[in-house]
Amino acid sequence: MTSGKETMGEQPIFTCKAHVFHIDPKTKRSWVSASTAAVSVSFFYDSTRSLYRIISVEGTKAVINSTITPNMTFTKTSQKFGQWSDVRANTVYGLGFSSEAELGKFIEKFHEVKEATKLASAKLQSNSSSVTPATSANVSPITSRSGMPSSEQDLIDPPNSSMINSNVSASNNPNPNANMISAQNSVSSITEYFSAEYR
Repeated sequence: MTSGKETMGEQPIFTCKAHVFHIDPKTKRSWVSASTAAVSVSFFYDSTRSLYRIISVEGTKAVINSTITPNMTFTKTSQKFGQWSDVRANTVYGLGFSSEAELGKFIEKFHEVKEATKLASAKLQSNSSSVTPATSANVSPITSRSGMPSSEQDLIDPPNSSMINSNVSASNNPNPNANMISAQNSVSSITEYFSAEYR
């Protein structure tokens, strides 16, 4: 039997299917496929730390582990593709969806979570002046290249449609969240280890 306290922590609040891409770390100008097929992409809420993350796992590999900050922006760059920059992870994530409607649902949830993060951050800062503000996430590895202006012109074009397989139900696993939650717990353990190690 488990107590209510043991069920606290990170819980999925929204899940969708998308192909995951990372910006090429060498060129910062093209996309590298991070998933071999459409995978579950989930927003998680951690009630103990009052933070939101986007997590996606393929097999046992976390292809997205992004903590949402109040300054993050998700940009729709084509009918079925969007991207956001994560300074903490030092990458830009891209998501290819099977339809514009699916992309729209993700954008809506991203904005909702971002606003909730802003409110939580403001509440924490008003309750305690010793709280360290979140790292700004509005500096993109793409747009911060020297000599390059930061504007919408600097957004990277989405990958071509041949890179995005329209078969979004590629997983045969009856519970696609099982692997994701398992890998998410592994990511949390690693995060806790390094947080304790470098205090």
